[in-house]
Amino acid sequence: MPSSQPPSQPTSKPRADLARLIADARRLVVFTGAGISTESGIPDFRSPGGVWSKMKPIYFQDFVSDPARRREAWERAFSGRAGWVGREPNAGHFAVARLVAQGKATAVITQNVDNLHQASGVPADKIIELHGNASYATCLECAERHELDELKESFLKAGEIPYCRRCGGLVKTATISFGQAMPLEPMARAEAATLDCDTFLVLGSSLVVHPAAGFPLMAKQNGAKLAIVNREPTDLDAYADLVLRDEIGPAMTAAAPAN
Repeated sequence: MPSSQPPSQPTSKPRADLARLIADARRLVVFTGAGISTESGIPDFRSPGGVWSKMKPIYFQDFVSDPARRREAWERAFSGRAGWVGREPNAGHFAVARLVAQGKATAVITQNVDNLHQASGVPADKIIELHGNASYATCLECAERHELDELKESFLKAGEIPYCRRCGGLVKTATISFGQAMPLEPMARAEAATLDCDTFLVLGSSLVVHPAAGFPLMAKQNGAKLAIVNREPTDLDAYADLVLRDEIGPAMTAAAPAN
């Protein structure tokens, strides 16, 4: 997406500048990627040693059409091989939760599926999950929610692939798989929050997965300040008002300390 204004120069300013940018914000949106959760021991997707270097993704159409791939998907979910759930929030998550509790952050847009923002205390109505949530399952027909613990016993004991208790439809973990349409309601909520913010803070995203990666530039083009905290460079660094190559937990603890 081309910029409507010349890019600002990235900086390597310290954590104090991040604290100042957050303090000056009136309507802050936090956008999180895998990098905020690696400090909790959850692997990212694309780096060497990440999830997709160890096992290939199962595409949505394969899940729907092929019982063998569907069974494989459930074996992954119940074995925990992907490592997406079962961890604890870290300092970065708790710093974000403090910003929400203070009324500083109006929304948390996340690419993650690990449920750690909820576990850190962020109210569910403040979290916009672009790629779904791996901690529960939903019916692909009627959207009935199913808890994984309820499905796990019959799968492990009897090998039964889950079907919806309400309508009999296919049940899948509530994540957005490759080839699956992005959810319209979270995307609309994310766009509205992005256009309403005066500061957009990216934490731990490589900003390569679209359409989610379009929100930071959308905010910048709409006049918001843009800050990016990530261990590696991103394609949007040149547009940011502040760029930190830093660990998210320590940087956010310094910028948004507990009282």
